[in-house]
Parts: sequence; structure tokens; C-alpha cells
Amino acid sequence: MSQVYLFALASQRTQWLSTRQSLIADNVANANTPGYQARDLPPFSAVLDHTQVSMATTDPAHMTPTQSDFDPARPEDEDGANATLSGNSVNLQDEMIKLGEVGREYSATTNIKKIFHQMMLSALK
Repeated sequence: MSQVYLFALASQRTQWLSTRQSLIADNVANANTPGYQARDLPPFSAVLDHTQVSMATTDPAHMTPTQSDFDPARPEDEDGANATLSGNSVNLQDEMIKLGEVGREYSATTNIKKIFHQMMLSALK
């Protein structure tokens, strides 16, 4: 049985959320570091825009997306408009809001994977 695209997409989303959580943790850890610029990832929708989606394969001659089609997310520096006198652009309140978003999105992604998995198991019975 070939890999279901929804599971691959959910895995990519989970990887994106994990990377974003690491960047947020780095931002919080460097909140008092002079000259540190806060970083964040582009929205997941931007990652999806660069991912090619193809139809499901029903014949061995059909082409399927490879793992290289799923580019990992790359961090971007946030604008330094809110930088302090030391040049640090980390706003702890914004970082905590982002961290809450990551937690909610991770829970939603996990729940979708669970529901789809249950649906697949029900279809196989």
C-alpha cells in the first residue's frame, strides 16, 4: 500500500511546527542578547505553495511526488522595527502568543491524523 498523501502532508506540517517551536525557543533564550534578531518561519501556506501536488496513482506508470518535492521550511529574520537600544528585536509577549499558536496547531494536526487513521481502519474492516 502506498503512502497516503494526507499523512505525508500532516508529517510535513508537524515538522514545520517543530521547527517553528525551536525558533521561538531560540528567540526567548536570546531575549536579552544584544543585537539578536528574532526569527520566524514563513506561514505553512507558503510552504504548501511550493509543494507540487499530484493525483493519486492508480497505475504503476503514474508519477508520484518524491520526498525532495517537500522542501523543509527555512527560517526568516523578522523585521527589526521593534528593536531595543541594544539592537535586540525579541518581544516576549509576541513569542508567547506564537508558542500558543504552535501548541493549538500541533493539537489540531494530531487530531486530524488520528481521525483519518481511524477512518482508514474502519474502511479496511
